[in-house]
Amino acid sequence: MRVLLVDDQAIVAEAVRRSLANVPALAFHHCADPAKAIAVATELNPTVILQDLVMPGVEGLELLKQYRATPATRTVPVIVLSTKEDSKVKAQAFEFGANDYVVKLPDRVELIARIRFQSQFFLSQIQRDEAYVALSALNRKLEVADTAKNRFLGMAAHDLRNPLVVVRGFAEFLRDGTGGPLTVEQLDLVATIHTSSCAMLKMVNELLDVAAIEAGEIKLDVQLHDLAALVARSVQLAGFEAAKKRTRIVFMPPAGLPRVRLDADKVKQVIDNLLSNAAKYSPPGSTITVDLHTRAGECGFSVRDQGPGIPEKERGRLFTDFGRLSAVPTGGETSTGLGLAICRKIVEAHHGAIAAENLLEGGCAFRVTLAA
Repeated sequence: MRVLLVDDQAIVAEAVRRSLANVPALAFHHCADPAKAIAVATELNPTVILQDLVMPGVEGLELLKQYRATPATRTVPVIVLSTKEDSKVKAQAFEFGANDYVVKLPDRVELIARIRFQSQFFLSQIQRDEAYVALSALNRKLEVADTAKNRFLGMAAHDLRNPLVVVRGFAEFLRDGTGGPLTVEQLDLVATIHTSSCAMLKMVNELLDVAAIEAGEIKLDVQLHDLAALVARSVQLAGFEAAKKRTRIVFMPPAGLPRVRLDADKVKQVIDNLLSNAAKYSPPGSTITVDLHTRAGECGFSVRDQGPGIPEKERGRLFTDFGRLSAVPTGGETSTGLGLAICRKIVEAHHGAIAAENLLEGGCAFRVTLAA
């Protein structure tokens, strides 16, 4: 610990030197010429500066200001040693950058205690600054790695998408008999190829969505739309898939809902995903209920199912990338764990909110709220 005293009076310097004598790990330095204080402090790099306010040739308050303007001393604690018991002077000292103010020369124990307190605070501040610099550097590295990851995901998903579209197209070509009649066994094989290629294509599209959103490339085409009509179209299409598990989707929109400013394609993606999840995790023969809600300044929709609900211990993973839960689809469907994360990002891009809650009667409800 290096202590620098800036004071033109030799008697004061000697008194301070004696007070600090024999203090372990403390080195005392004295600058008798206040005009040289900044140069001496810059070279010495003190842990604490002790300074008088009344000195010839240099205004003490101005010297405090210079400490704070000099990079080498900007954060070094300064304890003012003054003979003036003046609240106005004391306030000015703190305003100009002093960390402590002592009237007259304190006794040895008090002086050492004040120096140790300020030095410990100074050193802890340095440690915090060093930790902040290290953390900032680590964050920059993570940002670079995350950008590279998103670029890789986007490239890989894009390169996979085209051949999958071709596989799906050929499977539909064979399934529809365009290339000639097939046997029952062949049709069953083609159906498996078609189902698998559709599932894989869905996963690839989700990876592309995540990569684009994470790269900040999500662009919204916001216009006024009829939310009820948008939901109705999704319900109608999802109903055909749900019917395969004897699951009903019930939707009775209220009349007179206002038009909402949104990106229809993106919000439809959210609706489709929530309906698909509800059908995926609900038992055969159950009912999925879709509601619209509106109140001052906002409107939205909710999807309620009769599935297993959300385990409380897994709630934190619900809207995260690849955040798969322990619930298993009731029809053997696949999942990437990206759907709900994409929903959250799309809703938040609309300055809205998405939440989920377990229902007392069983199942869970996903609620999306958008600005009206």
